[in-house]
Amino acid sequence: MVIVVPAAIVPTVLEEGGALGIKGAIIISAGFKEAGNVDLENSVKDICAKYDIALIGPNCLGIINPSLNLNASFAAFSPATGNVAFISQSGALCTAILDCATTMGIGFSKFISVGNKAVLDETAILHYLENDEDTDVVAMYAEQLAEPEKLMAKIKEMSHDAKPTPVVVLKSGKTSAGAGASASHTGALAGNDAAYAALFRQSGIIRANTSEELFDYIKIFSTNQVKSAARLAIITNAGGPGVLAIDSTIENGLTVATLSDATKEALKAALPAEANIHNPIDVLGDARADRFQAAITAALSDENVDAAIVILTPQSTTEIIETANEIVAARDKFKKPIAAAFMGEELVTPGIEILKNNKVAAYSYPESAIKSLSVLEKFYQDTQSELEEAHDFADVDREAVAKIFAQAKADGINSFPEAHALAILEAYKLPVLVSRVAHTREEAEVIAKEIGKLMVFKIVSPEILHKSDAGGIMLHVAPEEAGAKFDELMARVAVNRPEAHLEGVLLVEMILDKGTELILGSVQDPSLGDAIMLGLGGIYVEIIKDVVFGLNPLTHADVNRMINTLKSKKVLEGARGNKPADKEAIIECVLRLAQLLRDFPEIKEMDINPLFVLEDGKGAKVMDARIVIE
Repeated sequence: MVIVVPAAIVPTVLEEGGALGIKGAIIISAGFKEAGNVDLENSVKDICAKYDIALIGPNCLGIINPSLNLNASFAAFSPATGNVAFISQSGALCTAILDCATTMGIGFSKFISVGNKAVLDETAILHYLENDEDTDVVAMYAEQLAEPEKLMAKIKEMSHDAKPTPVVVLKSGKTSAGAGASASHTGALAGNDAAYAALFRQSGIIRANTSEELFDYIKIFSTNQVKSAARLAIITNAGGPGVLAIDSTIENGLTVATLSDATKEALKAALPAEANIHNPIDVLGDARADRFQAAITAALSDENVDAAIVILTPQSTTEIIETANEIVAARDKFKKPIAAAFMGEELVTPGIEILKNNKVAAYSYPESAIKSLSVLEKFYQDTQSELEEAHDFADVDREAVAKIFAQAKADGINSFPEAHALAILEAYKLPVLVSRVAHTREEAEVIAKEIGKLMVFKIVSPEILHKSDAGGIMLHVAPEEAGAKFDELMARVAVNRPEAHLEGVLLVEMILDKGTELILGSVQDPSLGDAIMLGLGGIYVEIIKDVVFGLNPLTHADVNRMINTLKSKKVLEGARGNKPADKEAIIECVLRLAQLLRDFPEIKEMDINPLFVLEDGKGAKVMDARIVIE
């Protein structure tokens, strides 16, 4: 049932259809949630639930199934049949994609404009496409995604099927206004796109940063089997583009394949003496199709070569059409990933048309082709990874945290400075230091004697979120000077922040070992839930901004990838003669925090800064923390 009537009468029409027994509907009409009419859209959802109707829309372009000659959409024409399923939140973008795809030789298995996603969202459609024999790759334009746990699980499942299906997403809305107004370091650093970057990384979504990249990646996946492209052979008739291809190969994480002696002998026999028989294979500017054919065959026959790029520049003797046909034949024969870069415009067009018509990935520049091959390689590696579930620790004290939060809510408290936050973290066995709050000079002297070692003194005040900015931290305080230092710290902060209520001083045992300061925290994304941050910590965290985010639920492998994403990874591995940091301790801290967040969704923001990581085997320590709940 396709509904294209004024929004106000859509529920009436849908109700009539439901009574007649329809099980599927498309509402093209606009004027619902996107126009502020939330109640009208909710009534549509209620009718669909009542009659068990699978609904696309409202406010959408509709759907197209080229293999059935079905165009239940507002589009002016149907695309060619192909193996790409396209899902879009933007109807207008759909028509532009259809037009561009036609000129690029890209065909579609399904074309779905989801609109407001009142009933069926991307995850539901992916569930259908996963078992669609006509679909080899899913491309998507998204403005906002929801229910990340279900989406991640589905996409991971699709990448590990017997026939892995890549999902390429172009996501708009990278900027996020207002992040700087957040109370925590984590909130200020998050931004909405950071959470989406985590979603894409954890699920294995291939992110296209531009419309051009979206088409580039569609080309590579729709024309090649999911196989490794790690070791790349470069065949070219021009030295300059060959050198550019080497740079691009390395920059995109691929390897310039080392050709075997047998391959080099075969090339030596087939090519002129002046040709380069190493990689890149330069067949020289006067090469005709037979020379390209010999080089491509030799390269793809080599067990050391996983994939190939063929670069052609139009010169006076270049056989463009014939060379294109040789590339098609080689792709069919060797079944290895292959891409072609025919550099130019008018002269190379006939060759590009042959490549497109025969489903070979054709590009205008080698850099685009190689980046696309690197994305294919990354997806291939994802398909080889083990699926892992989030880990739950059995030694946590959920009841203790529940009591703390219940009392706080009863007292109207939603912010927990360090002294109170540490008790919450300790209940989940995060490695907190020995610490106690002193409200008077006399208490400080008694507590210091009990701790019996050098201490850090930290001001305790609900109004002071960043203690160092208020002068509220003292280091290397000896037990015998505790009383005097208590008075000194209280007086100093009273001058710096006269409006703040000072509850006392937190006395914390001081760690003298060498280590690395990290930050661990979380902030709630409105669409994607808990965004968990890990990065280089300390007082300059918002200046250096070397952080990475992950989404719940996190696995050991997810956290390991987060660490490896950091620019400061080399520091943790033991730079400049230092010993490596305790990586497993970092991972355990992140996973324990993730479990705390799953168990208590009312936690809005959290900072552990710094998380002081000792050398390998010695663990980590929570040095400071703050928690905000709803």
